[in-house]
Amino acid sequence: MQRLLAGQQVNAMGLGCMNLSHAYGQPPSEDDGAKVLLAALEAGVTHFDTAALYGFGKNETLLGKVLKSHRDKFFLASKCGMTGVDGKRVIDGRPDTIKQTIEEGLSRLQTEVIDLYYLHRWDKNVPVEDSVGALADLVKAGKIKAIGLSEVSADTLRKAHAVHPIAAVQTEYSLWTRNAEIAMLDTCKELGAAFVAFSPLARGFLGGKMQANMDWVKGDIRAGMPRFQPDALAHNLSLLPPLQAIADELGCTLAQLSLAWVLAQGEHVHAIPGTTSVKHLQDNMQAANIVLSAEQVAKINAAFDDKQVQGPRYPAPTQAEIDTEEFA
Repeated sequence: MQRLLAGQQVNAMGLGCMNLSHAYGQPPSEDDGAKVLLAALEAGVTHFDTAALYGFGKNETLLGKVLKSHRDKFFLASKCGMTGVDGKRVIDGRPDTIKQTIEEGLSRLQTEVIDLYYLHRWDKNVPVEDSVGALADLVKAGKIKAIGLSEVSADTLRKAHAVHPIAAVQTEYSLWTRNAEIAMLDTCKELGAAFVAFSPLARGFLGGKMQANMDWVKGDIRAGMPRFQPDALAHNLSLLPPLQAIADELGCTLAQLSLAWVLAQGEHVHAIPGTTSVKHLQDNMQAANIVLSAEQVAKINAAFDDKQVQGPRYPAPTQAEIDTEEFA
């Protein structure tokens, strides 16, 4: 399934590379990470998504080392505006910082140009117009081809788009996180921007393998997320059996059904599930071949009521950092 992203045709199912270096506990070895990246190319992935933040530069370095010789075969997206400074995550959207980050990123990625460069978070201390203006300068300089935004509201997207065309917006979107339906999906369509869904499998929840009392590995960000606390997770897992029944009827896995649902939300929608498993990667890619009818989508929506999900998606301090619309 091919879809348009920043002027290029890519597989609608991309690869989010974060967890090869970051966020979900102990990351795989460099060799194992390389196996996943090369398997992704073989499986038909043409859209790889990374960021300066992931592993505090290690993820970009991994992609550069492994994929340099294949650079003409894939679409490369990365992000700025949120990086690691002295071992801590820092949001900084100042123009000078953005221009420093791109130089570091190009060096780590071993490429002359990045196809799509996102402002990873809007720095609320800096007008978004200023940050996007700096990104527009990078387009003019030939260092990036297109500009994206991550975790912003429709209003912020419009402000940014008035400065320079925004090619894509990336935010969390899945059966249990539907905030994009408030305004962003429609606004992206109106402005001609792609919508890129990260965590389309709900940070592994929709993989069907979780248990209520998960023993999280040290460093796993889910350990501090409200939806993954024992009581909330037990409740949320109780919502899955009707969804699993539909997957069984269609002869696919719960994960494949969930990914197919995301792609069914519009021709401008892309999904970038992440994984450290080659098997899961191959299974995820097969979901792009599942075309759901309107009736099947309606059945899935009826089977899984996102309003019954217990817990916000982020802890309060993290929630305060983002600009995305939220349901009351």
